[in-house]
Amino acid sequence: MEIRRSTEEVEDNHVMQISGSNVIVHNMEFMPQAYLRNQYSSEIDIHEEVVSSYPNEDAPLPIFLKFEDVEYKVRSMQASSANLVKTMVSKVVTHTNPDPDGYKHILKGITGSTGPGEILALMGPSGSGKTTLLKIMGGRLTDNVKGKLTYNDIPYSPSVKRRIGFVTQDDVLLPQLTVEETLAFAAFLRLPSSMSKEQKYAKVEMIIKELGLERCRHTRIGGGFVKGISGGERKRTSIAYEILVDPSLLLLDEPTSGLDSTSATKLLHILQGVAKAGRTVITTIHQPSSRMFHMFDKLLLISEGHPAFYGKAREAMDYFSSLRILPEIAMNPAEFLLDLATGQVSDIGLPDELLATKNTETDSEAVIVKYLQLKYKTDLEPKEKEENHRNRKAPEHLQIAIQVKKDWTLSWWDQFLIIFRRTFRERRRDYFDKLRLVQSLGVAVVLGLLWWKSKTDTEAHLRDQVGLMFYICIFWTSSSLFGAVYVFPFEKIYLVKERKADMYRLSVYYVCSTLCDMVAHVLYPTFFMTTVYFMAGFRRTTPCFLFTLLTILLIAITSQGAGEFLGASVLSIKRAGMIASLVLMLFLLTGGYYVQHIPKFMQWLKYLSFMHYGFRLLLKVQYSGDQLFDCESKGGCRTLQSSSSFDTVNLNGGLQELWFLLAMAFGYRLCAYFCLRKKISICHF
Repeated sequence: MEIRRSTEEVEDNHVMQISGSNVIVHNMEFMPQAYLRNQYSSEIDIHEEVVSSYPNEDAPLPIFLKFEDVEYKVRSMQASSANLVKTMVSKVVTHTNPDPDGYKHILKGITGSTGPGEILALMGPSGSGKTTLLKIMGGRLTDNVKGKLTYNDIPYSPSVKRRIGFVTQDDVLLPQLTVEETLAFAAFLRLPSSMSKEQKYAKVEMIIKELGLERCRHTRIGGGFVKGISGGERKRTSIAYEILVDPSLLLLDEPTSGLDSTSATKLLHILQGVAKAGRTVITTIHQPSSRMFHMFDKLLLISEGHPAFYGKAREAMDYFSSLRILPEIAMNPAEFLLDLATGQVSDIGLPDELLATKNTETDSEAVIVKYLQLKYKTDLEPKEKEENHRNRKAPEHLQIAIQVKKDWTLSWWDQFLIIFRRTFRERRRDYFDKLRLVQSLGVAVVLGLLWWKSKTDTEAHLRDQVGLMFYICIFWTSSSLFGAVYVFPFEKIYLVKERKADMYRLSVYYVCSTLCDMVAHVLYPTFFMTTVYFMAGFRRTTPCFLFTLLTILLIAITSQGAGEFLGASVLSIKRAGMIASLVLMLFLLTGGYYVQHIPKFMQWLKYLSFMHYGFRLLLKVQYSGDQLFDCESKGGCRTLQSSSSFDTVNLNGGLQELWFLLAMAFGYRLCAYFCLRKKISICHF
């Protein structure tokens, strides 16, 4: 049925009762015109009131968000696959042809707008593109995006980044910190330096009370295998984490998922308060209750990447009723809309032309979805573009304000002090782990007993002691390497989230991370060497002990840097472990103990191995080339340098290996930082 455009006939509207329900709707043939004519009238007053209250010290900058014909595509797996057989099999199984350009289109022309004081809900079935659209609005996705997206009529720029709060569906919070610690560290990092410490604490207290987090403020966040707060409390903490710094635009991805109806409604009441404070709130929602549905100001219904409805949430039912698409039983409006978005129309009345199609077409669901998409394109989208995108412009002072980039709220040193405290507090349970201490001391005692009071009086005894030296290198190389290789892959999601929000400088995070972890890489080797050194009968002189300990610590710290570099280069737990195992094996084989005379075409490997330099340095520290041994043999006393164990090591050749290790420890960390910077910049979250 073609909807007529004549406005004179609006007067003839009459009321009818929906069969099987108590909902009153209007008839329908002429409803779209009146609906379209009046749907924006009340918005102007709301927006003018918000704009007039700015600038205000306590009010966030108002942001009017407009998005027009937004499209997004990703390269399809078939197009990106280099395996032709796999590609052909996939085509046969799925019975579908890839897009001509080799891309899969996720969003297909989404248009809408929202402003301060409003909650815009993005609804649609799973896979319809809600989260993708939300990430585009937040600047998290920029590649392969088409269309127009403006903030106060200004395109997205880095200056907008720090005015956006983004609450992900999976709450990304450090599990070992308490609720209060999480918010306090966020306040110290993100609130302006003009605020005193007492004012920042007061802001945290206010947020905790507003969001009802008093009961769990001293409880760890938890997650995974760490016990912590409940799902609802964690979600409220995530929201508090973002609104703490007064974002102008708050984006939430499925904030009610996993919550019961009462908790979800309470959470939405909180979001209403956030919006009324002058913020723009946009949230994806899967299937809200009837009460929650009527709390939304605007609604965007997405079906297969296409918009099916956009407008005031309370007028959604009127719009579909005007198309003669009516629920035949009492039904939650959200459930009704989701059924329409998927083409599931059982218990839903349809117009005659769709009924005929439903009875004749095999793929009636697709026909219904196409019909709704077409009606939106012809009835709603032109009016939205005309009213909010063509005629209404953001005030000039807001356009100027949105382009002013916020400077860092703290200096590099101030950020360092805060991040160092937070990192240490988050990881201190790993640093001071009883099991880790028992492991270090236990291995040291076993080695001390096996090499009890070892001597260097014969070639065999000397070879045994050199073997102990190399095993100590192996133990602390592997321990430090694998202790560091997983740090960045594990913390990737936290780092990406906080970097996308420009919470701190990446250099600050990296320096704090490596310095905090160095505590464990210094503490446990010290306990280990203090135990094994005197049990195994090494040279009992203070300089020799201190230099041996320093060498072991340098090996551990260099191994830590190598692990950080490998972890930062891939940011994948599985691949980082595999690469670390391969590198460790190569470094062990070229360390100078198993194979001393390496073929010339393979000798370059040993110069890349820090174990090669560490092992040589240990030997030089512990032994002197002029020292005599094997005096009871037939040939008489010999110098240690003449032993076959030192064929490739000049024991009196100086300590140049020390400088190589220091250079490698610094070089690995420098490479790790730049790898981390590159990887984080291209990560989407």
